[in-house]
Amino acid sequence: MTSFRLIVTGGGTGGHTYPALTAVRTLQARLAAAGRTLEVLWVGTPDGLEARVTTAERIPFTTVATGKIRRSSNPLKLLSPANLRDMARVPLGVVQARSVVSGFRPDVVLATGGYVAVPVGLAAKMCRRPLVVHEQTVRLGLANRGLARAATAFAVSSESTLQYLPGGARERAVVTGNPVRPEVLAGHPDKAVQTLGLWAFDRARPTVYVTGGAQGSAQINGLVAELLPWLLPQANVVHQCGPAHEAELRRRAAELPPELAGRYLVTGFVGAELPDVLALADVVVSRSGAGTVAELTALGKASVLVPLASSAGNEQAHNAQHLQSAGAAAALLGEVTAGHLAEAVAPLLADPARRADMAYRARTLGRPDAAERLVDLLLTAAQPSSR
Repeated sequence: MTSFRLIVTGGGTGGHTYPALTAVRTLQARLAAAGRTLEVLWVGTPDGLEARVTTAERIPFTTVATGKIRRSSNPLKLLSPANLRDMARVPLGVVQARSVVSGFRPDVVLATGGYVAVPVGLAAKMCRRPLVVHEQTVRLGLANRGLARAATAFAVSSESTLQYLPGGARERAVVTGNPVRPEVLAGHPDKAVQTLGLWAFDRARPTVYVTGGAQGSAQINGLVAELLPWLLPQANVVHQCGPAHEAELRRRAAELPPELAGRYLVTGFVGAELPDVLALADVVVSRSGAGTVAELTALGKASVLVPLASSAGNEQAHNAQHLQSAGAAAALLGEVTAGHLAEAVAPLLADPARRADMAYRARTLGRPDAAERLVDLLLTAAQPSSR
């Protein structure tokens, strides 16, 4: 039984980590069907999400030195002592990564972004190993921008990203989409009702799913809490608020009239039941990270997006604007009030046809087969004839 050797690099956040993990699982299944095995080595940082994920998945993991570049519109601030100190670590990381790559001898290297991807990607180029770079967001991240010219192939999640690539990289670019976990696409609305005990939900009314990510969003929580007396007469609400915010929102929920409280579920975290909750939802109110956008479009969900203002390179705002320009979401940018959120949500709740049209437009942007497309690219890049 022949093996296929893959180095994965990238991480720091879920946006870089989970698409890579989905690609690994998909590649493993593809190879197994052909009677082959997959050997994986993940190169990341010791304190990034990827270190915890690889431990849970039993994927061999190693680290190299890297540094974070702190962005600023002021060029002088880019030369801060912290930036200079971290930039000095990159050459050491390249030396370490070159040793890792030459020792492991991968058939291909997959880089999904994050600062650790830079030394590993450069080492792949030095060791003449194929490098596939995957960009999750509409605009290029700093790490992937730096690796664009070194890449054997450059995978992007949207056609809109192609214009931001350097000329040479654009010729090697492939639109794959952003890998989405298969289980997210296989939810059942009735199962959400049973699992979460949503017996008081009025299924004749639309259901809104509110989420600010695993840790929740104080901004989104505050907006929704203010709107509950207005929102609940016309909709059911599943509100994933983050563990730190759950007690306060439960207190607010206790003040609701009983006939409204039954249509509101607040929970700190949504785990294995997430696919079913998404299947139940008619409208989603959320941030606009790359992973969230990939899931919403793959499923075809009407959504109101509240970008995280502090996201790197303002990437969440770009993601939200991209969907809004296609009629696939409503984007709330800048200072957002409860009134703004109500104005965006109200027409979607009141008009099923409008909601369905937004969902259809979202689905046209979705690529539920993104993981398979990315695996196709990895296998092609690994072939000697493609180098």
